[in-house]
Amino acid sequence: MIEFGLNLLETTASFFDRVLAPMTDFLPEILGILVIFLLIRIIRRLRYRRRMKKSAAPPQGALEKTQAGETADEAVETPEAVQEAEAKEAEIETEEAVEPPPTPTDTSTPAAEPIEAPAETAPAPEIEEEEGVGFFKRLRNGLSKTRNAFSRQIESAITSGRGIDDEALEQIEEALITADVGVDTTTELITRLARSARSIEDMEAFRDLLKTEMRSLIDYGEPPASFSRPYVIMVVGVNGVGKTTTIGKLAAKYRSEGKKVVLGAADTFRAAAVEQLEIWAERAGSDIVKHRDKADPAAVAYDTVQAALAREADIVIIDTAGRLHTKVNLMEQLKKITRTIGRQILDAPHEVLLVVDATTGQNAVSQAQMFHQDLGVTGIALTKLDGTAKGGIVLGISHTLNIPIRYIGIGEKISDLQPFDPQLFIDALL
Repeated sequence: MIEFGLNLLETTASFFDRVLAPMTDFLPEILGILVIFLLIRIIRRLRYRRRMKKSAAPPQGALEKTQAGETADEAVETPEAVQEAEAKEAEIETEEAVEPPPTPTDTSTPAAEPIEAPAETAPAPEIEEEEGVGFFKRLRNGLSKTRNAFSRQIESAITSGRGIDDEALEQIEEALITADVGVDTTTELITRLARSARSIEDMEAFRDLLKTEMRSLIDYGEPPASFSRPYVIMVVGVNGVGKTTTIGKLAAKYRSEGKKVVLGAADTFRAAAVEQLEIWAERAGSDIVKHRDKADPAAVAYDTVQAALAREADIVIIDTAGRLHTKVNLMEQLKKITRTIGRQILDAPHEVLLVVDATTGQNAVSQAQMFHQDLGVTGIALTKLDGTAKGGIVLGISHTLNIPIRYIGIGEKISDLQPFDPQLFIDALL
């Protein structure tokens, strides 16, 4: 063993003398190359961090995100905060050596900015701008799928010199049903057209007649301008149609008008529903009342109304669950919420707003019938009109149930949810 150890030592020493020892002559050059390489890496890293910080979107941009699927985790797990923390040391050595105050301000305020900006500044100019020509253009673009398919079929039905005969009316009927206007509403429209369209041969004249008849089916007049204070809106609808997003946009709209808004997180069944509503409350600058998970929704509604009365709020918007697979339990729960609210404020809730997804077509009508039968829906918010070629559902759902459309949604921005204007909608559709 001793002899083996001595041989191993001799072999190691020999390897060092033959291989490693000559490399020591180049040690300064090797170290110099390593130092240069490390400096290049550090400089590139600092430049990358600064570019990322400059290109980071402002907090107000978070208001334009739609999706009903947004959660608190998505809002928090962004790389900017981590990168700012890592780059802080480098900034102190460069820019912050001249201007030290900005660093604590920048790192302490990003969470507060989305709360203040939407409530006081962002929604107001956006909504005012979109109410005129701008919104009509966006509405027309949002309805382009429906308009293109519908207009082609209408134009092909009216050939020069033929007039509006039975064959043309059949083609128009097919076009209306394809656009998801619905059988009953389509039958009513065709009956009206047949009375006065026989002598029309001009396409524009027929288009004007069709606009007039369509508008007569969905024009319920302006909603009452005056309302109780606080005005209680209970928002209902199945999961996935965009209830929480619609509530957030409504809250921002009312806040832009100078009204004080309180939100009630009464959807205690769906996971992350409360957290999602909290994010929207912060963005809209509104108060929120919430309980623990699986709490009694009626108790949340009760506390929300009490808080609104105590704080002299103008608007109360209450979110509710929408699990359709337990219809009986859901409806009983919603009825209980309605009774609880009515005991505190006479005639409340003043508005039962049903949110439906336009892309579901005739299923939206079925959902509306179910909720209207049990709760007495007073208005409808129709979302995602820009994602469907069946925009005729607006006529079908409103005329079939005799319920006015209050709001339509054509995108993810706050300003994309607007009060429904029958004239504007028909003009954009045709």
